[in-house]
Parts: sequence; C-alpha cells; structure tokens
Amino acid sequence: MSLRLAIIPARGGSKRIPRKNIKVFGGKPMIAWSIDAALESECFDRIIVSTDDPEIAQVAEALGAEVPFIRPRDLSDDHTGTVPVIAHAVAWQNAQGTLATEVCCLYATAPFIRPKDLREGLNALQRTDVDYAFSVTTYAFPIQRAIRITEDKRVAMFQPEHFATRSQDLEEAWHDAGQFYWGKAEAWLEERPLFGSASVPVPLPRYRVQDIDTVEDWERAELMRLALQQAQSSNHG
Repeated sequence: MSLRLAIIPARGGSKRIPRKNIKVFGGKPMIAWSIDAALESECFDRIIVSTDDPEIAQVAEALGAEVPFIRPRDLSDDHTGTVPVIAHAVAWQNAQGTLATEVCCLYATAPFIRPKDLREGLNALQRTDVDYAFSVTTYAFPIQRAIRITEDKRVAMFQPEHFATRSQDLEEAWHDAGQFYWGKAEAWLEERPLFGSASVPVPLPRYRVQDIDTVEDWERAELMRLALQQAQSSNHG
C-alpha cells in the first residue's frame, strides 16, 4: 500500500508578518485556505502540517489537517529551505511503514489556491516522466527591459541591447507562483532541484497569484480577495 501526501510547511517564526500562517485573512486563519483546498481537491490520503509551533498545530488540527510530529528545531530556522522540510516529512511517513508516492508541498500562505489547480498539478505529474509539477505565472512586464538603480542613484538597464526592442518581440518570462509543488516522493527525498528540465509548469493567471512576505504583500492580497469576491458575486447575480 502507498499513499498520496499533502505537506503544508508552517513554522511559527515569521518576523515581517508576525504569526502570518494563522493570522486571520478573509475571515479565517490564513492556513485554512490551503487546508480547505487540499481537502476539497480529494487528491490526498493525508494532509500533514509540518510545524514547530504548538498554536499552529492546534489550529491546523481543528481545520482538519494532521500534525503527527513537531518539526525539528534544525529545520525551523530562517535559513532552512522548503525541500529539506518536505524530505523530512516524507521520510517520517515512510518510517511509519506506508510509503508515500506522490507528495505535494502546499504553502500555508496561498489564499488563492483552488482545488482544481491541485488536481491539474497531479495530472501533470502523472502524465509526464518528471520529478515535479508546480505552479507558475507570467511576469507583468518584460524582464529583458528591467532597470537597476545604481549606487549614484542613476538608472541602468540589465540588458541595454533590448532598449529599442518592442515588447511583443521579447520572449515571455515566467516565475514560480509560490502556491504548490507536486513531486514524486523519491525526488523530495533525494532533494533534487525544483527548477530544471525534470519539472513541468502548471500555469496560473496573475490575478490569482500573490506572494505574501511583507505587510504590503498582505494588504495587496486583501484587495485581490475583495476584487475576486466582487467578481464572483457579479457573475452569480
């Protein structure tokens, strides 16, 4: 027997937005959006929250997730990456005697994630011979025409050769949407790189993507949520 896991990393030490993983967003704890989407997707045999924080653990369990272990301290500091945290959870599961097969890392601060997105990610992983399938979206502005502010407070282009190139003639660029990362269990355990030829993209529209690291990010996400809510009300009206 094997099983499919959702693993939601949610440590307690957020500094720029204190307690952001359980701070109320849209009427419920932020992490609830991710747990609810995972439950509604019906993709998973277990939904595990990996945390070092007793309060987060209590909230997560009340929302329907499992917290079967407390994350070790050496995987809970500011410098720990996502991949080792997921690898730890997969190894824990395998040690219980039932091996994980497909594993989805779902961020706790992804309030615009939808069950359909998770199902599409799983389908992308299963239909291709890859290690990972993860959410991506496009940059709003051509990255080839980005500028930097110099030490003397002037500007300089990163790629000056594209100063006169029309936007429509530049290659479209994409970035990690920071919502979910489906992967084969062995890829997580071996800590294979996410961003490479062994990964496939799951495109999302920009209006449903917002990284939440700063207070400004949070405020923008609130505005996006209200706009989406109003749009849904108009469509149903």
